[in-house]
Amino acid sequence: MSGATSSADQEEAAARTIYLNQPQQSKFHDNRVSTAKYSVVTFLPRFLYEQIRKAANAFFLFIALLQQIPDVSPTGRYTTLVPLLFILTVAGIKEIIEDYVSISCACLKDLILRNGMWQNIMWKEVRILFQTLRELIEFLINEPQAMCYIETSNLDGETNLKIRQGLTQTAALQSREDLIKMSGKIECEGPNRHLYDFTGNLRLDGQSPVPIGPDQILLRGAQIRNTQWVLGLVVYTGHDTKLMQNSTKAPLKRSNVEKVTNMQILILFCILLVMAVVSSVGALLWNRTHGEVIWYIGSNETLSVNFGYNLLTFIILYNNLIPISLLVTLEVVKFTQALFINWDIDMYYNETDTPAMARTSNLNEELGQVKYLFSDKTGTLTCNIMHFKKCSIAGVTYGQLPPSTSESCEFDDPRLLQNIEKDHPTANHIREFLTLLAVCHTVVPESDGNTIIYQASSPDEGALVKGAKKLGYVFTGRTPHSVIIDAVSMIKVIVKDCCKYGNLSREASLTQHCANLGDSLGKENDIALIIDGQTLKYALSFEVRQSFLDLALSCKAVICCRVSPLQKSEIVDMVKKHVNAITLAIGDGANDVGMIQTAHVGVGISGNEGMQATNSSDYAIAQFSYLEKLLLVHGAWSYNRVTKCILYCFYKNVVLYIIELWFAFVNGFSGQILFERWCIGLYNVIFTALPPFTLGIFERSCTQDNMLRFPQLYKITQNADGFNSRVFWGHCINALIHSIILFWFPLKALEHDAVFTNGQSVDYLFVGNIVYTYVVVTVCLKAGLETTAWTKFSHLAVWGSMLLWIVFFAVYSTIWPIIPIAPDMLGQAGMVLRCGYFWLGLFLVPTACLVKDVAWRAARHTYHKTLLEQVQELEAKSRELGKSVLRDSNGKSMNERDHLLKRLGRKTPPSLFRAHSVQQGVSHGYAFSQEEHGVVSQSQVVRSYDTTKQRAGVE
Repeated sequence: MSGATSSADQEEAAARTIYLNQPQQSKFHDNRVSTAKYSVVTFLPRFLYEQIRKAANAFFLFIALLQQIPDVSPTGRYTTLVPLLFILTVAGIKEIIEDYVSISCACLKDLILRNGMWQNIMWKEVRILFQTLRELIEFLINEPQAMCYIETSNLDGETNLKIRQGLTQTAALQSREDLIKMSGKIECEGPNRHLYDFTGNLRLDGQSPVPIGPDQILLRGAQIRNTQWVLGLVVYTGHDTKLMQNSTKAPLKRSNVEKVTNMQILILFCILLVMAVVSSVGALLWNRTHGEVIWYIGSNETLSVNFGYNLLTFIILYNNLIPISLLVTLEVVKFTQALFINWDIDMYYNETDTPAMARTSNLNEELGQVKYLFSDKTGTLTCNIMHFKKCSIAGVTYGQLPPSTSESCEFDDPRLLQNIEKDHPTANHIREFLTLLAVCHTVVPESDGNTIIYQASSPDEGALVKGAKKLGYVFTGRTPHSVIIDAVSMIKVIVKDCCKYGNLSREASLTQHCANLGDSLGKENDIALIIDGQTLKYALSFEVRQSFLDLALSCKAVICCRVSPLQKSEIVDMVKKHVNAITLAIGDGANDVGMIQTAHVGVGISGNEGMQATNSSDYAIAQFSYLEKLLLVHGAWSYNRVTKCILYCFYKNVVLYIIELWFAFVNGFSGQILFERWCIGLYNVIFTALPPFTLGIFERSCTQDNMLRFPQLYKITQNADGFNSRVFWGHCINALIHSIILFWFPLKALEHDAVFTNGQSVDYLFVGNIVYTYVVVTVCLKAGLETTAWTKFSHLAVWGSMLLWIVFFAVYSTIWPIIPIAPDMLGQAGMVLRCGYFWLGLFLVPTACLVKDVAWRAARHTYHKTLLEQVQELEAKSRELGKSVLRDSNGKSMNERDHLLKRLGRKTPPSLFRAHSVQQGVSHGYAFSQEEHGVVSQSQVVRSYDTTKQRAGVE
């Protein structure tokens, strides 16, 4: 092939020489193949690299290292390190489980000739030697003319059979002794990725060299059909095989939301550094100004020298501005979302007992942003199953197409046979038609007792022969010179040329479109681009790659025919790298693995081509039609949930921890904290932990029925309208405004000390507890404002979190000295709850914070109503009319959310716990190849078979 096939071409390995029945003089790869993401050796470095790529993990690792410096951290040495190790451990266990499930564990055995004896060994132990099947050169086959029939759908997606033919010089070998006596060598090209090319020579001792080409080689991934056994010599094993040469490494995928979040975290970290520098400079200036008054702290010189330490102290003090709990929260949320996909009954295929399966939970939100879809055709877009349903004979149409809701696939029209019996004017035409169906084909019948099994090269041939059989014209056998059928009556066989040529007007129309495309380049046009693999080889070359991409993006659809697995991967990679959009690739065969792994999201279909695509995918479904719900419902929901969860986590952390900056202006930038230490530590862990979970797990913009009914809603998530830099910093600025209100309003109200009858005076902790209470109430109510679909869990999260803080505050203020912690908190709850300012502010301060949010939302809803808001209004009206009320098995009414939760509580299908990597069974064989310019012509193939004779076996 041309050296300019594509940018992915690599320098090919040197030619190799393989000796027959002699020790090999070169060392070759073994047959072990691993498609796992990690290995024992690479897991730790690769996993840590993947985790440290997350800006939040890198930031907290930096903070954990800073905390190890003595006398720097105001919060201790391990307050960041321990949570970080816990997060990494949980993530590591999750990665191991997901990668273990994705590994193919097939325990296949091969029959090989070793030391003069036939032996059954594990496939991964195969070496370069005689064997029944791996990537080998054929020597002896049990079929006529040493022909072998293979299906290459795992390699190139084509299901029609191809013929391979053994060498005539070795076809006479009939026993083990003959194979042992062979002596010579094979000289062939080195391992490469070209599926359709092979060059070599067989040099047997005492004989002339014999050329070997692609018609004599069986590739790994090809499946033998209608051939009982093949003997050959292995030339490539393991990662040297052409299938593995066309494969790509399992990539480390990150969602677009995660990338955007990482960028915002980096910017937020820069802001944190600015805050720390400002605070350190403020401490330096304040100490110089008030040095004489604060003589008990130390000299001005000492304070000035400690500027660097102050900077580190403030960095650690403000580090909670970036929420460490976000990582654990997202892991739990995404894992639960993956369970929702696994448990979806609508995506469960009953015929094969196959549920949908989220093989990774890291890309759930990516499903909601897909713009370009790359799909395999055979087995993916089409099931490749044909049924004889309808025919037209002599102008009379027979067979009624079943209704669209019917599952019937059988021809059912008694008029056809009745017309034969009643000697209808078209009776002879009907007999001729059925006879032609029974004899004009390349099907081979195989007898299994009294049952005839038809081995057909294509599903349509098999469907026609089976249809003739159902109507009384049974094809029973073939010989080199005849075809045997059992029919109601026999007539002279007449073969007619029934080929029809398509209307050429579309070609003219397409030509006209291409002529006008110069002005429309870069715009979406109502045309399709069709290109074959041979042409694509040059289109993907460096010189014209950009032009090809521009042309492809100007078309509504692009159809690539007969392309190699690597070409599929290169097309996806080209769009992925040069277009700012999310890509999804879906396929069902091993030839689709490359593009599945290359795309942002890979979806595998567990079809008749095995589980290779499924084992390499991010998500697995049983039918292509399930992709609609996977994207429009689960994808959009997951995106909305994850983004709301992220935005809310940053919001609540900015609200609380930016208050420490405002407090620094009051306390002389001393590094003193306003809140009690354990209250700070439990803020994310307990008091505000539930709202992010409910937003990330149970929130939804509208019902699944409306998500499917209005697919335009998908554009909202596709265009990232709900999560981008503008939205992120809008939430942060809003949190900044809330923090100003939450700190300065109570502080000004308490400037004049409150008087307590017991003589107690207020201190900074008294103000801190009041502000902390207002913060908890405000952020919980903010979660309520962000909630669209209220459930019992939403109510528990919002109101329960506020109640939990009040109960904790009351208990925590009384435990000392019974439990020797937090002596400063003793009696604080009683003081706060007896303060009139507190109760007045409990109503006014959160209201002042949230009134702006409510007013903004109301104004936007009134003057700029979106499609989503219109759909939500329709749902609200529908609920009022009672149209969406469902009832459980006991007749008790329940809303749709309860219905969903009850459905999710059902027992998981047993198939979820089975080994998903086991190859599905495939029916035995087809018969003949319809390959153009094959090694053996169709006429030779048809005349080579005599199904009335017994086939030879191997000794």
